[in-house]
Amino acid sequence: QVQLVESGGGLVQPGGSLRLSCAASGFTLDYYGIGWFRQAPGKEREGVSYISRRDNTFYADSVKGRFTISRDNAKNTVYLQMNSLKPEDTAVYYCNAKSSPYTYWGQGTQVTVSS
Repeated sequence: QVQLVESGGGLVQPGGSLRLSCAASGFTLDYYGIGWFRQAPGKEREGVSYISRRDNTFYADSVKGRFTISRDNAKNTVYLQMNSLKPEDTAVYYCNAKSSPYTYWGQGTQVTVSS
């Protein structure tokens, strides 16, 4: 069964850190470009970060310098290390694996940044 499962979300104070994981089953992540997206209440889903098959990385301006995307092919997992978190980072975070014509989404993990 093809599946993407995000984990690692939670409640953290401003300035804190979290590491999100996106684990794949039923397919091999290293053949896919992986994106992290987020959706805050009342807002559209937005792209946060992306790692290509060749490990080129991209970040939204809002997270550049604070978030780091990486992959561990041996664990079939992609990570999003989030540092210096701000209240505006609060959202449900989703990972997406894409290799045309295939695309898969996880179910999302909630990140709440609040004091």
